Amino acid sequence: MKKLRAFPCAFLFALILPFGVAADTALVDRIVSDHIIPRFQKLADTTEQLAQTAAQTCDLTNGQLLTDYNAAFDAWVGVSHMRFGPTEQEDRAFALAFWPDTRGKTPKALRQMISEEDPIVGVDGGYKDASIAVRGFYAMEFLLYDGPTQALGHPDYQCALLRAMTKDSARISRDILDDWQPDYAALMLSAGQNTRYQTEKEVLQELYKAVNTGFEFTKDIRLGRPLGTFDKPRPKRAEARRAGRSLRNVELATYGPLELARLLAGSNQGLQERYDVLEEYFAKAVAKADDPVFAGVADPQHRIKVEIIQQSVDRLMEYTQSDLGPYLGVSEGFNALDGD
Repeated sequence: MKKLRAFPCAFLFALILPFGVAADTALVDRIVSDHIIPRFQKLADTTEQLAQTAAQTCDLTNGQLLTDYNAAFDAWVGVSHMRFGPTEQEDRAFALAFWPDTRGKTPKALRQMISEEDPIVGVDGGYKDASIAVRGFYAMEFLLYDGPTQALGHPDYQCALLRAMTKDSARISRDILDDWQPDYAALMLSAGQNTRYQTEKEVLQELYKAVNTGFEFTKDIRLGRPLGTFDKPRPKRAEARRAGRSLRNVELATYGPLELARLLAGSNQGLQERYDVLEEYFAKAVAKADDPVFAGVADPQHRIKVEIIQQSVDRLMEYTQSDLGPYLGVSEGFNALDGD
């Protein structure tokens, strides 16, 4: 297991880059230091805390266990827009967050695992070889919040399963952070001196793409799936509805890329003022929503509130593409949602 290395990015920047670097590199250094590393540090810390709590109690209704689970889930959603680099290695993002699960693989795989009492949960470090469908936050959600799943099998096996899941997620989160500092941070800060980023512009494009990917996923998937169509809404497709955090995920998943967008905008007052307006519009839309899991999307009065939230995220994405992209001199290109 790798040891966490707290390596200040500013110091790293001074070590590896020549004097008189372009302003873009200073901007990237600020983003790595202020946005990327702190968020992945939080993910590593909260998943470790969750694993420690799970090791101490097998009560799936334990308040501290549920609190720690939600804190770790918050941290994941807060980095979920950064689908590049260490997050994508070894399918780590999917191992932490296998969703949307369009074919219902997670509950099926969990039922089979519990009914057969798959011994993989007792193998030290072995859970990394388990199916993606039974790893990460969405699989944990079934154990912690889904009555039919909790009723399956023996409580001792349920306990061992949760402990395996939490340890696996903590390990993945630590590995992501370890790979970010100093190695992947160094790649981003030494653009032009490595084959991954041949110019500083490529780094800015990667970060800009992360902003767009975050907004797009929230608009089309987190909100679009439960909204469905007016004639055929799909409330049961809402993300993390069993844990009651569908709206919370939308909120966190919007503020993450928005913070990154603001950092990319830097001292451009016009861009910042426009983001102020759009952020206020989004915040008001969320505040008016009184349906944390979008259960009422079939009712026109409730549905319109969710549609306004979706519209506000769409406005953020459109403005990012129409104004922030040209300001940076980059375009989105392919994103993490496009596949190969």
